[in-house]
Amino acid sequence: MEGKLRLILGDQLNINHSWFSKVAPNTTYVLCEQLSEATYTRHHLQKLVGFFAAMRSFAVELERLGHQVIYFKINDPSNQQDFSKNINQLITAKSIQKFEYQLPDEYRLDEYFKKYCMTLKISYEAFDTEHFYTTRTDLLHYFKGKKNHTMEFFYRNMRKNYGILLNLDGSPYGGKWNFDSLNQKKWNTKSPIPSELKFSNNVAGILADIKQLKIETIGTIQNETIALPITRSQALKQLEFFCTHLLMYFGDYQDAMHTEQPFLFHSKLSFALNLKLISPKEIVQHSLSHYKKNQDKIHISQLEGFIRQILGWREYMRGMYWKFMPDLKQMNYFNHTHKLPEFYWTAKTKMNCLKCAVQTSLDFSYAHHIQRLMILGNFALLSEVNPDELDEWFLGIYMDAVQWVQLPNTRGMSQYADGGLIATKPYVSAASYVNRMSDYCKGCHYDHNAKTGDKSCPFNSLYWNFLIQKRPLLNDNNRMKMMFSLLDKKSPNEVEFIQDRARDIIQHPDRY
Repeated sequence: MEGKLRLILGDQLNINHSWFSKVAPNTTYVLCEQLSEATYTRHHLQKLVGFFAAMRSFAVELERLGHQVIYFKINDPSNQQDFSKNINQLITAKSIQKFEYQLPDEYRLDEYFKKYCMTLKISYEAFDTEHFYTTRTDLLHYFKGKKNHTMEFFYRNMRKNYGILLNLDGSPYGGKWNFDSLNQKKWNTKSPIPSELKFSNNVAGILADIKQLKIETIGTIQNETIALPITRSQALKQLEFFCTHLLMYFGDYQDAMHTEQPFLFHSKLSFALNLKLISPKEIVQHSLSHYKKNQDKIHISQLEGFIRQILGWREYMRGMYWKFMPDLKQMNYFNHTHKLPEFYWTAKTKMNCLKCAVQTSLDFSYAHHIQRLMILGNFALLSEVNPDELDEWFLGIYMDAVQWVQLPNTRGMSQYADGGLIATKPYVSAASYVNRMSDYCKGCHYDHNAKTGDKSCPFNSLYWNFLIQKRPLLNDNNRMKMMFSLLDKKSPNEVEFIQDRARDIIQHPDRY
């Protein structure tokens, strides 16, 4: 019987994959911690440690089930720090006749393994990861011949295809496809947030390995532990906790931000989900089941808002990634060239919303989607940061950041660098939005109401300056017409102040 070598990447920890349905004789699984993956961008310490901890736990689980596993730790003397070199040495040492791998979700690695396999003198085969609802090309076919790539229509189609939140006649449950208008409330502290479910995953050994190799990282880690789920059993407990204690408020406050509550009612499942410890289908089905048993306590808007993120947004972003790569990574519609401000690495800024969002990112390797989109991404876009700079920062700083989901969100939805392939308009705002959705403005050095003067919020000048500067590129966008009409009502003196102050902020952001 031929010997097989099967590679498992760090974001392919799916114990329910058909590979593992039975112990296959003469089959060896290999997992590799590598400097090449640990250093291709500057990762948050918790992200790097979290990946290694999850991979090591997964290897132990495979061995417990009877599978033969070879694991290269980051500092193993036999680790050649390169996929091809590690695989080649195992092919020789174990007389392997066939190499198998699961299709990578990152374009860079997908291209790498295509080229590597062409050099092999043994047979090889690539397998689906058996994780997503859709394939890489489903969205390509869905939008074929269509001018727009609107996520909402894709999401409705997914609901119909999988029979999710539908009445017997095929109409949407609750009478609407989308309850987003109900999902934009500011948290008023009256809806109680239960104590977090925290896991005490000791990672002292991994930290020592990283320190020994002097790998440069971002951020910190508390008490040598990872609090997020790093195993399947922990992910399932986190899902149950979310459904039981948080889902009833999730939709209302999914866009809310608060200085003292970085997580609010969010599920904290994205890291485990993106490593495939738990599947989107499991999450959707479990939340649906919980809702059906508790409809007297949970409004449909809470559940729909959550399912939209998993079934719609996540699958849509993956499809758009594969549809437009590798070109997507180079797009820069506004030709922005500025560097990312230093305060993105230090949180040293007088703008309280940015200080809080950056500090949360540094402390927890986490920020929810509105903090990323409407605070961190909003400022970067308004201050004309090169999207390459923001891409690298977002990819490195968050535990759940893998490129297939990070890149289309950053370059497309956040920075509009794709010229509108993903977002129907730029996601920009002045201070009024920040104040409406958070308590950040209360303790800020700047006045969110002021439009002129040294104490006026920088977001106000930057926002209106953006509309002035980008109008030639956005004037035909119907969703921008109301804002342009408001711009036209401003006096010449106010416009002059806006442009002068915005110019100074863009040139010297760390002064603010």
